[in-house]
Amino acid sequence: MAEPAILAIDQGTTNTKALLVGSDGAVLARAAMPTGVAYPRPGWVEQNPRDLWHCTCEAIAACLAQAPGLVPVAIGIANQRETALLWDRATGEPAGPAVVWQCRRTASFCDQLKADGAEPLLRARTGLQVDPTFSASKIRWLIDATPNGAARAAAGELAAGTVDAWLLWNLTGGAVHATDLTNASRTQLLDLTGLDWDDQVLALFGISRAALPALRPSSGILGETVARELSGGIEVRGGIPIASMIGDSHASLFGLGGFRPGSVKATYGTGTSLMTPTPAVLASSHGLSSTVAWSRGPQRRSSRRTASPPHTLRAGERPATVYALEGNITTTGGAVQWAGELLGLADPGAAVEALARTVPDAGGVIFVPALVGLGAPHWAPSARGLVTGLSLGTGRAHIARATLDAIAFQVRDVFDAMQADAGTPLSTLLADGGASRNDLLMQIQADTIGCPVERSRSSDVSALGAALLAGLAIGLWKDEGALEALIPARDRFEPQIADAEREARYAGWRGALARALLAP
Repeated sequence: MAEPAILAIDQGTTNTKALLVGSDGAVLARAAMPTGVAYPRPGWVEQNPRDLWHCTCEAIAACLAQAPGLVPVAIGIANQRETALLWDRATGEPAGPAVVWQCRRTASFCDQLKADGAEPLLRARTGLQVDPTFSASKIRWLIDATPNGAARAAAGELAAGTVDAWLLWNLTGGAVHATDLTNASRTQLLDLTGLDWDDQVLALFGISRAALPALRPSSGILGETVARELSGGIEVRGGIPIASMIGDSHASLFGLGGFRPGSVKATYGTGTSLMTPTPAVLASSHGLSSTVAWSRGPQRRSSRRTASPPHTLRAGERPATVYALEGNITTTGGAVQWAGELLGLADPGAAVEALARTVPDAGGVIFVPALVGLGAPHWAPSARGLVTGLSLGTGRAHIARATLDAIAFQVRDVFDAMQADAGTPLSTLLADGGASRNDLLMQIQADTIGCPVERSRSSDVSALGAALLAGLAIGLWKDEGALEALIPARDRFEPQIADAEREARYAGWRGALARALLAP
């Protein structure tokens, strides 16, 4: 009999992964498919919902083809956050594009909310500042762009949701319209304390509760697959429990083993997300967001023969919920790409690191990569990038080194804010994501924050987090203690510079940052 395995889906902005994860945490099979992204106007970013579903099916088929005869005991889903969709409940057809988290098309709507004085209420209820990143304004835009959209949404004819809800809808053949609490907490429509859609906030955005998905734990039986044939004759059987859904950044914190307060992770991608778990909702006074880290419903053993009912949150019932503080930095790995192209490097990711290694430091050069404004903890969309400290001795290598420094400095800004808000010493930074493969960056990061950085050796941390949560839901693993041995090995980077040098470098960054924040 084949060992039990969980099918983990990680649906990202630019690619979709599918993994089979064994009971020992090992990856038994892996496949990835690219995801198309369109930019129809300046500042607009969107995807085709049908393409999101198609690339997910293709990734699943390619993964299952590597393990003939193996039937997953459960499915876990991690997904790009905040991206919003709208579809017809009767036909399942999308009513518009998937408006991607990066999209700024609702900026004027958000500016009006601020002008109307709505931001204090929204921060207090949802833990989020007013910004086009979050799903609420995107859902409102989609409803407005759909003929008779408001009336159809109020009548329940239209279904709104984030990518997790769209995948669940399709996997269950339209039987389940639900989202988990992590994704719900990123919509700006969830009352973080009450763990329910907030009627006053819904009224502010003009969104009917009838259009929204049911709220479920991140770990629990959310529904079951319907049988379908994929490409290459690969079949997904019916009755497989979908046992976890979670936003990708939250999934990476779980997959890194950051289960307890005092843990903090940084996922290095185009931007960087730092997150630390908290035992309750903490209102940030330092520019961070409050969010749900993950939630767990009752553990249930499931089989493909006897379906377990989906776990719906009932009146008065609360899942076991861990909260978090999060800081989202807009441009980190994206700064490496930009600098590499500016310097004429064919492969910016690798070449910037190689070039930066040829000098001992940035030679006094400081780069503030406010290329699309600044995110946490500054929230300054009008800030503009700058390079300062140039001299006749400045060369391309110094610019490359300053680019890596800039990532580390921005992470320290958020890291320090987290320590101040949480009141808990953060002694080690857990790292994952594509840019974390850069050894020099990880060493600079340790030097800049003054504590060790531990980088996961896995490139599939978000998918692993979803798999672990699914396994907990079906009883494959008993509790988080049983997961400790399954967390992938990490590489450790210790600080190597003196405190005085560290603080002198950081003071230079803060001076350059102040100038960038003055940009009109």
